[in-house]
Amino acid sequence: MHAKAIFRILLVSSMMAGSFFGTTHQASTTGLASYATLGGPTSIPYGWVDFCHREPQECDQPVLPPLDINLTATTWRILNKINHHVNRIIIPISNLDHWGTMLDHWDYPKDGKGDCKIYALWKRKLLLDAGFPRQALLMTIVRDQNGEGHTILTVKTNRGEFILDNMREDIRPWNATGYHFYKRQSQTNPNIWVSIVDPDNRVSSLR
Repeated sequence: MHAKAIFRILLVSSMMAGSFFGTTHQASTTGLASYATLGGPTSIPYGWVDFCHREPQECDQPVLPPLDINLTATTWRILNKINHHVNRIIIPISNLDHWGTMLDHWDYPKDGKGDCKIYALWKRKLLLDAGFPRQALLMTIVRDQNGEGHTILTVKTNRGEFILDNMREDIRPWNATGYHFYKRQSQTNPNIWVSIVDPDNRVSSLR
């Protein structure tokens, strides 16, 4: 299903529940998350640079002031619908098996297949099409519980930071994932990446 069609479905459901972003009723199932502590600018993932060369319209973006999502029952429902939808429709496949290369390849699921980067990019795209602010949708690099590199989407809200992950159906606070966080996109500029400070106050790095 195309992004615009998904948006129409979600918009209708949100109108039935209240205004799209305006309701003051908070999502009771989310609780409060915290905010990650950020370091300074760090290296940009090769996959993002390569993606920008192929999809320049997605990356040639103006610098914007930071903006968080107002997390309401409606926005929480939309986040979950898109997270579930993308996790369901993309067929998981490793980067090497998919593209025949060890180089990190970031793309949209044009053939319906992909690894974690493809899931995260497509969730970001659908949420942008649904009217969510770019500054709150941040591609993020972590290491999982097995020490493997992994890409997820951080959603920054007025109630903390939450993670959309192809490895889970539920949306969790960033600090309840069990991951080690390394870097993510800046809120002001998607082409600038910043390091994330771990709980022991050491700035992490992952190339």
